[in-house]
Amino acid sequence: MLRPVVVGLDGSRESLAAADWAAREALRRSLPLRLVHAWEGGTSPAESDLPELEAPRFWARRILRGALDRLNERYPQVYLSADQISRPAPDALVTAGDEAELLVLGSRAFSGFGGFMAGSVALMTVAHVNRPVVLVRADETRQDEHLPDAEGRPSVHTPHRAVVVGVDPASPCEDLLGFAFESAYLRSAPLTVVNAWHLPYVPTALEAKARRDIRRASERVLGAVLAPWREKYPTVEVTEVVEEGRAAQLLLQASQDAGLLAVGRRIRPARIGVHTGPIAHAVMHHVRCPVAIVPHA
Repeated sequence: MLRPVVVGLDGSRESLAAADWAAREALRRSLPLRLVHAWEGGTSPAESDLPELEAPRFWARRILRGALDRLNERYPQVYLSADQISRPAPDALVTAGDEAELLVLGSRAFSGFGGFMAGSVALMTVAHVNRPVVLVRADETRQDEHLPDAEGRPSVHTPHRAVVVGVDPASPCEDLLGFAFESAYLRSAPLTVVNAWHLPYVPTALEAKARRDIRRASERVLGAVLAPWREKYPTVEVTEVVEEGRAAQLLLQASQDAGLLAVGRRIRPARIGVHTGPIAHAVMHHVRCPVAIVPHA
């Protein structure tokens, strides 16, 4: 049975942009799209006759119906379904996300650094879903996935922007690389693979040699990790970026003109609070393009 692309809806501009992005992704992957709205009234919208629930019940129905109508008109080839779930939003989204090929959520608001702030629901969901989660900002459009035309104007007829992925070969990255290569392949887009390395403390006289040796070793290791994926996806143009520095900062720079950024998140045992890892946390808050967080063991 095919896993659907799932999008969480709350009626906001962010979630509507996420729904459009999710529909395009479902179309690329030849998958159904499932729309989910969490109902927090303690009972199903159809099961209660309490007058005080009439207004939220009306808006819950309107959110899903409006999104269905909008997506049916824009993406008639995509098979759509919609569900209202009588649970708090994080719980509903985690459950739906675990059954999905990927879960798509809207970002909440722009930060002072030019990117977006992930809201509490998105943060909680990302930290607990065991499938890839994509965060989409409010004004993301189909044109943003493509390069501008020859005159610098937005277009949907130009090639797709690059997919960028941050990789640490010392950590499990098969699921992350699989997602990144598949995403680039489906878009006929180039793939930029970013690997950050650090110079440990060495005497000043040895720094230059140590820096060269670490760079070369990092390039060899990354090349070996990518070799089977290059063979599996021979049509994907791959650029390797192996640089000294902080991974989050290098990813911010590499993704400035990207169409999608993918990073990994280590799956941790259930605990109190939200734990996404420092790199995922940084890019979720400051990168402008859609961000995919791919969990791994």
